[in-house]
Amino acid sequence: MRRILQAIVLAALAAPLWLALGSNQAVAEQYPARPIRILVGFGPGSSADVVARVVGKQMEEKLGQPVVVENKPGNGSMTGAETAARASNDGYVLFMATVAQTINPVFTHTDFNLGKELAPITLLGVVTNVLVAYPSVPANNVRELIAYAKANPDSLAFGTSGAGTASHLAAALFNLKAGTKILPVHYSGGSNQVLVDLLAGRITLAFNVAATLAPQIGQGNLKALGVAQEKRAAILPNVPTMAEQGMPDFDAGIWIGLLAPAGTPAPIVETLAQSANAALKTEPVSNALKAQGIDPLGGTPQQFRDFITADIERWTNVVKSTGLSN
Repeated sequence: MRRILQAIVLAALAAPLWLALGSNQAVAEQYPARPIRILVGFGPGSSADVVARVVGKQMEEKLGQPVVVENKPGNGSMTGAETAARASNDGYVLFMATVAQTINPVFTHTDFNLGKELAPITLLGVVTNVLVAYPSVPANNVRELIAYAKANPDSLAFGTSGAGTASHLAAALFNLKAGTKILPVHYSGGSNQVLVDLLAGRITLAFNVAATLAPQIGQGNLKALGVAQEKRAAILPNVPTMAEQGMPDFDAGIWIGLLAPAGTPAPIVETLAQSANAALKTEPVSNALKAQGIDPLGGTPQQFRDFITADIERWTNVVKSTGLSN
């Protein structure tokens, strides 16, 4: 009798687990049953918006449901992130995150943690950030720039898209690793105004999006000194990375990735990851992204989670080491 009672108790304790697993499986089998929304924290035409629309369109074919992109700009793209974090965790509201979601909270000392507030699905791609110089700067590579900057500390300036932006933190990372003190000059007009003043010679250096700078580099209006990511960029294959020039672990690319609200069932996250990764491997998606200067990536949810953790740690160290904060 005692053994029978023990068996009944154990079965009762195990039942909720099996029911939960069965429920998750049922949800995954039925998912998706209606359109999926991808929130983007930037406006139409932004890199994140382009990725959401190009990849989302291809995901529709695999998922069998429409994938609708909704732009929710504001607060440095954090409005969209916070809206997604508050959404139901049923897989029907997703968020297209960028490096802004790991930089902004560190710079402003807020409690938002991307990897905890949202569930990583996959890292979709990286928008190449390239270090360029005005032609009169007497340096043709990173080593020559560092030597010149140390010998002439007041002669150079980094143009940035604003305090706390990716271009500002890339410049801070450069100074930290190189031991230089090149002055950052922040522009309220964003990267377009930076480019205008850079081409006019009013500033001498900038980290900016390769797709925007490639034509000017090709025409000799600017000098490309180094790519700020781990691998060479498809859009600038002849420009060496910072690591190739003596700056290991210099990764300041503008990454873009897909996430869901925290607590989204693992089978749904996996379904979305498989769909997104399959989309990245198609020729139309790959070609469309590369034409915009975006290198397709992909990977598992866990790999993306690890990437986010490392990115937060990187920018936390930069902010602390340089005394930057909002």
